[in-house]
Amino acid sequence: MRHLTTILALVAVTFAPMSFAEFRFVITKGYDQATEVAITNFCWDGERILPEDISSIVYSDLERTGQFKRPSGPLIANPCNPEDVYFRDWRLQGPDYLVIGNIEQDSVTKKYIVNYRLYDVFREMNIHHARITGSENQLRDMAHMVSDAIYEKMSGVKGAFNTKLAYVTHNRTEDGPVYNLEISDADGHRQKVIYKSAQSIISPAWSADGRNIAFTTFSEKGRTSIKIANRITGQITSLPSYKGINSGAAFSPDGKSLAFVNSQTGNADIYVMNLETKKVKQLTSHWAIDTEPSWSPDGKKLLFTSERGGRPQIYQLTLDTGAVERLTFEGSFNARAHYSSDGKHIVMVHQSSGVFHVAALNTETRELKVLSETDLDESPSIAPNGTMLIYATQQKNKGVLAWASLDGEIASIMPAERGHVREPAWSPYLR
Repeated sequence: MRHLTTILALVAVTFAPMSFAEFRFVITKGYDQATEVAITNFCWDGERILPEDISSIVYSDLERTGQFKRPSGPLIANPCNPEDVYFRDWRLQGPDYLVIGNIEQDSVTKKYIVNYRLYDVFREMNIHHARITGSENQLRDMAHMVSDAIYEKMSGVKGAFNTKLAYVTHNRTEDGPVYNLEISDADGHRQKVIYKSAQSIISPAWSADGRNIAFTTFSEKGRTSIKIANRITGQITSLPSYKGINSGAAFSPDGKSLAFVNSQTGNADIYVMNLETKKVKQLTSHWAIDTEPSWSPDGKKLLFTSERGGRPQIYQLTLDTGAVERLTFEGSFNARAHYSSDGKHIVMVHQSSGVFHVAALNTETRELKVLSETDLDESPSIAPNGTMLIYATQQKNKGVLAWASLDGEIASIMPAERGHVREPAWSPYLR
């Protein structure tokens, strides 16, 4: 059980005291030639100041990718309507793209209406325009929707700004420790605690529809159990708890099954539960420890971490045949593996020369590439568009979240203003 203890130690680190997590981004590495995008202040004629600044949110979303940057110096104008855009002037300032917009409020429904346009400055073309409607508390969602749309038009890749993060924080109070399972927007804003416990919480995992989060909790006696939190209703459901370890739950892509780890036979193996009938089937049976199951995008295979080669490495189980294949051979330790949404990459925690990094394995070439420049990295989770991943790491002896791109060109740190954060999980696209 020595290496299993090592694996659990990576995800059950003792946290320092903290308050409610508040995040900020610090980009540490980006593309040498980031594309310039000018985003004007979205015009608003209402009597009061809006609670959200849409143009600022869109700027922040795009800059966080490392692919885009704002022009240096103040913008030459702040057009609200197409007839106010003079391309000759914008070409002199130099941005590749221009975004303008305005916000209205329906006098009857009180809903807000965001109209926006994306221009290619040098081609003098309006390449995208749209109209989004929502309530006041949806203004931030609407801003992320604008970011998603213009990111896709500029990059050709679907945006993933209007998604959520789940993560674990820890707070020491006068009455003892409190562990929180929290969710936030992908940019760290609008944090919300959905489950509290006096014992550790690990391994949050999203359902494919983004409504539910499975996670593992510990009891005072050290027993583990799997629970499911409904993100929308807040309802917490406890799954049947079997003898031994119950941990590492992962929803199947169709939402009908849950893979998990159990040690009722005396050794940790992978099982799958039918969520409707609660019937359980054992998938692996080996003298070595099998743990951390993760589904392929088509639901036909499972990744898992096993010591059957002597050290923790990544294996793949084909469900139809039961065939098991070892996927990783580089490094002394590989764990916490997840597929990208297109199945072309597998990200994992990779140890080499005693240092833990986040790495990606190309499933076609089997080339392994280290993506992170930090140390003691853990719990990588990929954005649903397959371009970015988030993971937990250490900065100045403090637990923080960090971003990296799957091409290794972008890196940023997402430290909480106060305290430590662990166990991030990026949601799918929300339905």
